[in-house]
Amino acid sequence: MPDYYDMDDIIMEDQHIQVIFQVGANGVGLLDPGSENNSVEKGAKVELPFWLAHELQLRQAVSIYLPACFSQKTRNEIKADAACVNLKVHCPYFYELGCKIVPLVSDKTIGSFLYETFTSRYLEMLSKSHSASVLTAPKFLPRLSKEEMQLFEASRSSMMAFKKWRAGGSRLEKAPVLGRKRKTTIPTFPSSP
Repeated sequence: MPDYYDMDDIIMEDQHIQVIFQVGANGVGLLDPGSENNSVEKGAKVELPFWLAHELQLRQAVSIYLPACFSQKTRNEIKADAACVNLKVHCPYFYELGCKIVPLVSDKTIGSFLYETFTSRYLEMLSKSHSASVLTAPKFLPRLSKEEMQLFEASRSSMMAFKKWRAGGSRLEKAPVLGRKRKTTIPTFPSSP
């Protein structure tokens, strides 16, 4: 379920995808730039924001086309060398849109494609977040999707915190509880008659 106040979720839901109207619709001619009147004819191909396309698809008014960022051409590029593909150009919210579109389209291989894409890009992203210098990071960062960028920043900040901790003074301290000595008591048992 989308987070109502999350700006990233709002922007992701505004990604345009192509749909075909399964029914005619009057009074919505603004949706179809090629429409001469104030209606959309049955069979018209229109680009709509994801949030609207999803709602119309639930009402069986439209059928959703697979977005271009999940086309066979893009899949072949990613399979060839996933680390070099600029996902931000294809779709800034690549993984989130993919997860939301899986139940809406007939192509059920998108889920495994998203998994393979993420796993093949994750290792390089993680290693660069720990070791990328100021000179190499600007070449790498523009290729990351918003989700990958958030992971990259989280990984980089955790590595910086680790290095700060490691360089800091004493790392191991004796707990104050261990400084006190406990009295040993011998349990007494009642004697048997």
